[in-house]
Amino acid sequence: MSKKLSIGILLVILVVLLGVNFGQYLTIENAKAQQEVLTQYISNHFFTAALIYFIAYIAVAAFSIPGAAVVTLLAAALFGFWYSLVLVSFASAIGATLAFLSSRYLLRDWVQGKFGDKLSAINKGIERDGSFYLFTLRLIPVFPFFLINLLMGLTPIKTTRFYLVSQLGMLPGTAVYLNAGTQLSQITSLSGIVSPAVLGSFALLGLFPFIAKWVMSKLKLGPSTPNGNVS
Repeated sequence: MSKKLSIGILLVILVVLLGVNFGQYLTIENAKAQQEVLTQYISNHFFTAALIYFIAYIAVAAFSIPGAAVVTLLAAALFGFWYSLVLVSFASAIGATLAFLSSRYLLRDWVQGKFGDKLSAINKGIERDGSFYLFTLRLIPVFPFFLINLLMGLTPIKTTRFYLVSQLGMLPGTAVYLNAGTQLSQITSLSGIVSPAVLGSFALLGLFPFIAKWVMSKLKLGPSTPNGNVS
């Protein structure tokens, strides 16, 4: 039991340290070092390790702690692609929803004062395209997800819809990072993942829903209108 507890504390510390300005600990080098330390334990106590990682990742997303990319890479290296896809997909969506709720009910005034200049564009997007707008923002990784979480909390979008759209919209980006994470031992920096080619591909992917919406409106509904609601 003591061994489980010590390993569990180690896993949590890897994430929580960032919340107190120790961001330098979540680096590719440290992730690779922790991979060597933790792999054997995870093979023997998979469920315990997965649960601890899941809770820690929720905290990263909920508190907008820097370093989520490295934490995601580490998941794939430790748990494999498919297990980590389930863990990260659900944990990131739950954490994002907690941040969304904190903005809506606890931090409304702070978010309004800090990011109010960007709120107008978000409101217009939601009014014009409903949850489709959120889905598109999730597909394009050049937008900071923490800001989307906070600003969406000030819009009329329902919590359940925010969660479901976020989970679906973040899935492609999650898969890309996890796929890279399976090769963690060969990765030396994040620049190999967040390359212009990858970002360009995701930008095109983000345009796909708009193209699909336009085509479907032409085929089934006739010419689309600027105020069409897809939510």
